[in-house]
Order: sequence, then structure tokens, then C-alpha cells
Amino acid sequence: MPSILDNINKANDIKNINTQDYKRLAKEIRSFLVSKVSKTGGHLASNLGVVELTMALHLFLDFPNDKLIWDVGHQSYTHKLLTGRKDQFDRLRQMGGISGFPKRKESDSDAFDTGHSSTAVSAALGMVKARDLMGKNNKVVAVLGDGALTGGMAFEALNNAGRLKSNMIIILNDNNMSISQNVGGMANYLAKLRTNTRYTDLKENMESTLTKRLPGGKELVNILKRSKDAVKYFMLPSMFFEDMGLTYIGPIDGHNVDDMLSALRTANKTNKAVVIHAITKKGKGYVPAESNPSKFHGISPFCIDNGEPVAKEKGTSYTQAFASSLIKIAEHNDKVVAITAAMPYGTGLSAYKKYFPNRFFDVGIAEEHAVTFAAGMAAEGFRPVVAIYSTFLQRAYDQIIHDVCINKLPVVFAIDRAGLNGRDGETHQGTFDLSFLSHIPNMVVMAPKNRWEIDKMLEFALSYDGPVAIRYPKGEAYRGLVENKEPIIYGKSEYIYKANNLAILAVGSMVKTAVAVKELLKEQGLDVTLVNARFVSPIDKDMLEELSDSHNTFITIEENIRTGGYGQQVSDYLCKYNKQNIRHINFSIPECFIEQGGVDELYEMLGLDAQSIAYRILDEL
Repeated sequence: MPSILDNINKANDIKNINTQDYKRLAKEIRSFLVSKVSKTGGHLASNLGVVELTMALHLFLDFPNDKLIWDVGHQSYTHKLLTGRKDQFDRLRQMGGISGFPKRKESDSDAFDTGHSSTAVSAALGMVKARDLMGKNNKVVAVLGDGALTGGMAFEALNNAGRLKSNMIIILNDNNMSISQNVGGMANYLAKLRTNTRYTDLKENMESTLTKRLPGGKELVNILKRSKDAVKYFMLPSMFFEDMGLTYIGPIDGHNVDDMLSALRTANKTNKAVVIHAITKKGKGYVPAESNPSKFHGISPFCIDNGEPVAKEKGTSYTQAFASSLIKIAEHNDKVVAITAAMPYGTGLSAYKKYFPNRFFDVGIAEEHAVTFAAGMAAEGFRPVVAIYSTFLQRAYDQIIHDVCINKLPVVFAIDRAGLNGRDGETHQGTFDLSFLSHIPNMVVMAPKNRWEIDKMLEFALSYDGPVAIRYPKGEAYRGLVENKEPIIYGKSEYIYKANNLAILAVGSMVKTAVAVKELLKEQGLDVTLVNARFVSPIDKDMLEELSDSHNTFITIEENIRTGGYGQQVSDYLCKYNKQNIRHINFSIPECFIEQGGVDELYEMLGLDAQSIAYRILDEL
């Protein structure tokens, strides 16, 4: 039997598919996604859950004239398939291949680049206003998950959309999950909407009966609609969306293309913002993903038969090392609490939760709230540890300054996925944290060189009377340099090797690379001093002064953008104290957004692998 998917090679081709073939097409799409993602890795469960929903959107919309904005965007694989990128899936999330997120430069059917949660309604509302100002009539649809409603930005946008006097459609893709199980009041509220059919059934039956059986029934229905609040509030504690001025349609079966299409057409008839509440199942159609959607949210290459990863597990990761250290400390200090923003598994705090459930707090996708919540606990004598990915901590910049650092509160920031993260591309590379943290007064910024040092830095941070950030990369923790265990002292670096003339100063994850660079230079007859910087704020000026007396070249290596990074602080020191006789070679990430690729590939591309660094040093010398 010929494949239906073979007939879809560009945007809008799905409109040529027979209605009776929709189910078969959905099955083919799921099979295609499982096959491709099993080889490349990627976000599988979320994409399997929106296949029919995406098909309905593509039947309803006309691309690229109409605009579809995906919140986060990791669920856009079917959209990519239906807009002519089918043949590029072998290079999904690979260097030079297609992104795992919407990208305007990939296709004019991608209306907006996304990667972080809770932004879609704001962007869509902006596009609606732009459309109206230009006198156009194209459709604008935003798709967001129920987890996005734990983020304050989504509420801000919904509040603004409630005043809209023009059509805009918001699809609430409700699968009862973000990455992990959703938490909080909104999750509970949606559960009531999801399961309570009494209100919708009563409303529909009442309208049908009155219209058909009573003279003047239609007029009576209109009267009842105007006074429907009495029925609504009797059936549900609150109809949140309608009370905000939004029209609510649902719940709808998000896996029924015809029902979704009907809801979209109905929503398109109103001159206001409409929320279509679609119920979907994350991981649908692939049993391992249905059984464990969190595991298959973001998955490495796996065996299709059983869903198990192809690659063998490596040693202890920095994430695991952090979690283990925090548990050990918390056993002896009942003031230590852990906070995450909807990432208990990704940050390792799910392990902490098992031991200390009453001292673990998942606030949902709400990084800003997480930071100020931590500040409140710190103000009352607790020692909060906030574990958030580097790329997501960017969202809480103001709260870090205003609520933590101005108050000089002892909040510890465990910054996971710092540096290059590879396959998720620009929106997920953690290359800015040293820059946006190290210039804030009262903030101490540290980076461990290995597994042992993350233990000691966490101990230091939880004993320090002020805010501390510890940044560490994704992946296996470096187990080298175990003999170098100088105590952690505020603002002090650690000498790994001592020589003269040439000094390498490396930050955190780059110490491992610096060791390899040292060996390569030694093969060329150059002996070098190697320093583990440890502290990026404050930098160790005493060490720099000491090195200045016996070295003529400083080489700094960091996994952060150049501007505002450690290397630039060293340059500033050399300039300020007139060290004109010292040459400084700065190895860092250029001021650009880094696309997807394997981490080792990206190091090589950026000249941050050991061989590239050694070659450049030799060339400059």
C-alpha cells in the first residue's frame, strides 16, 4: 500500500488528502517520527502527542500567509513534516541540519523562533495587532501546553488578550504534563475542566431541547446564555478563561482531527480571543513513550523495540554529583531546602525529593517566582538551593538583582547545563551566565573543575553569608586531577602546575581541556603554569599579581561569551594595573548564537578544543 506521507512534500499538501485517510496518515507520521528520532535523539513524547492536533491546524490554516506560533516549539516536528522538511529529518538536531525547534530561516511556514516556555500568546497577540494595523485578515494561532500556564508571562498575555476585539485562536494542548508532572493551582483547575463534562453536556442538551421543542425556544436560549453564570458557577468553581474575557471551547479530543477542525472553524467566527482546550496524550502511539513520557521528553538515540538508549551510560554526571552532595549536606542541616522550576529530573532534585519531600519545592515553569520564593525563605533563615538550567535562569535576571543580591541573601544557584549544550541549539546554549552574573554586586560566581570540587563548592556556598552561583556543564563529571584538592577559600584560585613565562587560566569545565593543551604544548617544548580559576566573581587579583612577576603571557579559557566573561575581567585587570608587558590570549565563545551540533563538534568549530587552542597559542607566540 503506497504511503500517504509520500504525497505531502510542501506546505498545504495535506489539504489534498482524503478525509478517510487522516487516521492512516497520523499512524504514518508517528511511525516516521519514532524511526527518525530513534537515530538522532530529540523530543519524542511531546511530538507524538500533537500529531492529529497539528494535522487539524494544517487543514485549517493556509501557510505561510496564516501564522502558527508554537510555545517552546519542541512539539513542532509534525509541523516540519507537513511543510516540506521530511527529507531533512535524518539531520534533525545535527550540525548543519534542521533544528528541533521552529526556525524562520528554515521555512517561511515557521512564524516565530521559540525555545522557552510561556511566550506564544504574547508573540501571537503582537502579530494580531500588526495584522490589524496593516488591514490584513490572515489567521493567527498560538499553541501552548498546559505546563506553560505555570509561567507568569502566559497570564500577562492572556490578561491582555481578554480585551482583544479581533480574532485570535489559542490552542491549550492539555496533556497534564510539561517535562515532568505539572504542579500548582492551574494544574488542579485544568484537571477539573478536563474531567467535568456536566457543565458542557448540560449546556448543549439544554440548548438543543429548548430550541427544538418549545415555541420561542431560541429566544429563551439567548436569555439563558446571558445569565449562564448561575449555571457555570454551580458546575465549576470558576470559568477562568471566560472570566478573563476569552471565549472558551472545550474540552476537545485533541486526537480527533474532525473535532479539532470543527472547533477551529467555530473559533474563527468570533471577533475576540478564543481558547480551544484540547486533551491529548503525551507519547501517544508508542508504548514506551506513553508509559514514561518524562523519559521520552528529550531522549538520546534509542532502540525502537524497547525504548532503551543505544549508548551505554557514562560515569557520574555533574547533575548527579550535585544532587548527591546536596543530599549529604541536607542530612546534617535541616535549613537546607531545594527549589526547581518544573525540572526535578533534569536538575537531579528528584533524588533529593525522595529523602526530603517536605524540603523540596517545584514551583512550575516560573523561574522568576522560584528566585524570589527562595529569597523569601532565605530571609527567614533557610538556606535555599535553586537548581535551574543556565538558559532558563536568564528569565529571572531582575529577581536575582533586586530580590537576592540587593538584600545579600544566602541563596545558592546551582546552574546546570552551563556552557555548550549541543543538540537543542541557540535557545538552550548556556553561554551567558558568567557575563550576566559576575558583574552583580554581592554575587559570588564559581565553577568546579571536577567531581570532587562540586562537593566542596556546594559546602562553601551553603556556609557563605550571601548569594553564590555554581555553574557546571551537562554530561559526565571530570574525574581527573584528583590529587589537586586545595581547600575552597573565598576568591582564591588553585595552582595545578607551576612554571614560568606562560600561564593558562581555565574556568570550570575548561580545566580538563587546559590539561590536554598543556600536554600538547609540552610536546613542543613549552612548559606552562596551569591555574584552576575557581572564582569568576571575585577574580583572584592576588594570583594575577603573583603571575605577573614571572610570566609574560596569560591565556584564559572559558565556556562563555567573550563580553563580560572571565577573560575580559583579566584583560581589565592587566589594563587597570598597567601590565603592558603581558600578552593576553582570550579563548572564549564569540558574541553570537550557537546553533545545534554535538558538543565536541561545536568546540572544534569555535576553536575551543585542545588541539585548536594549542595551535593558536603556538601561532601567536
